[in-house]
Amino acid sequence: MNAPKKGAPRTANGVFEASERRSEQVKLKISTESAANDAKTARLRALRLEKEALDAEAARLKALNAPASPAKKRSKKSG
Repeated sequence: MNAPKKGAPRTANGVFEASERRSEQVKLKISTESAANDAKTARLRALRLEKEALDAEAARLKALNAPASPAKKRSKKSG
């Protein structure tokens, strides 16, 4: 006959408690990973917004410093 493993849950309650502990560990790991992912997303979003603001400012300065283009004359069609 097989001897029970030392510390192994032998009752239904023991099996349930072990399952609950594993579930809590998984939930904790998922929430930790989710928080890390949220922090990374927030950091990347801030970097993107900063880059977009710098690009918009550069485009605005370029438009201000660009020489004014002469107005194009329309050709008249005779007809």
